[in-house]
Amino acid sequence: MAILNRLFSYVQRKAEALLPPRRLVVVEGDSLPHDMPMRSIVLARDGTEDWCVGLRCPCGCGRTIELLVIKEAKPRWDYSIDKDGLPSLMPSIWLKSGCKSHFWLKKGRIHWM
Repeated sequence: MAILNRLFSYVQRKAEALLPPRRLVVVEGDSLPHDMPMRSIVLARDGTEDWCVGLRCPCGCGRTIELLVIKEAKPRWDYSIDKDGLPSLMPSIWLKSGCKSHFWLKKGRIHWM
């Protein structure tokens, strides 16, 4: 089983490099959309305050990952958008349960740990 997991991970990493980078989509409101897009990063904005970034887990498990970006939250993530409109998140995303994915999002690309 471990060999299959490593093979799947290898194929996943190679496929990521072939696909276009992820883009940021801004939604108004106090919650993420019920049907999260597969390859977009969603920023939830309530009025003028950005409060949450969400994305589907890139491992393919289907989990929606919700990361708080408001200053009062702990833990909290920071996001940035480069000149080409590509999002980055800091720090890394590390799921402690479920698929246990650990990755960075830099310039719209997933970098697995």
